[in-house]
Amino acid sequence: MSRLALRSREEEQMDAADLPPETLAAVLADLAQVNTLTLARRPTLAFLARALKGRRSFSLLDVGSGEGDMLRAIARWAAKRGIEARLVGVDLNPNAAPAARAATPAGLPIDYRTGDYADQPESFDLIVSSLVTHHMSEDQLDRYLRFSEARAARAWLVNDLHRHRLAYAGYPLLARAMRWHRIVREDGTLSIARSFRPAEWHAILARAGIADARVVRRFPFRLCVERLR
Repeated sequence: MSRLALRSREEEQMDAADLPPETLAAVLADLAQVNTLTLARRPTLAFLARALKGRRSFSLLDVGSGEGDMLRAIARWAAKRGIEARLVGVDLNPNAAPAARAATPAGLPIDYRTGDYADQPESFDLIVSSLVTHHMSEDQLDRYLRFSEARAARAWLVNDLHRHRLAYAGYPLLARAMRWHRIVREDGTLSIARSFRPAEWHAILARAGIADARVVRRFPFRLCVERLR
């Protein structure tokens, strides 16, 4: 049996509660570079264009926002189009928000918060996440999908990895060539092993009672779940 036939359940190093703040900051900075080189933001920005067609303002929650590179890209995308954006990023790790604020130029409409996404008091037009759901247990994933379905007024998106042998073989080569942090090199490969395949997403959505979401492949090696109302 292929080692990718089943999802790995091995814990990633960056999820450790005792990871020093300076180490997390270095890891998040390198992950932002990973996202740039692997075109990680493109599926989310394309989704926004479809979800917000004709609208001149929107609110958005980014769950597991990390260093905030996705939110900065969204803020610039909206500003370029003259769309008013109210952007909130939430992350469980208390060291993520300070790193995100330090990396964010003044004036961008982004509110970085620490805590559980479910504890945010307001609803949002859009709820998105990027490279987050493969970190979740099955129960956590059910809870998150049900939350998104209940609290996103217009649409929600899961942007995550596709568990694919070519990605699994190729990522370590890229990571070594770029000299990314050791945790980024090791966790990145593990993230692919922890991620999903289309049939698994269909089963997850059925278990959560969500019938109207779409599972789509996006280049390169992305597997997204889109729900437009």
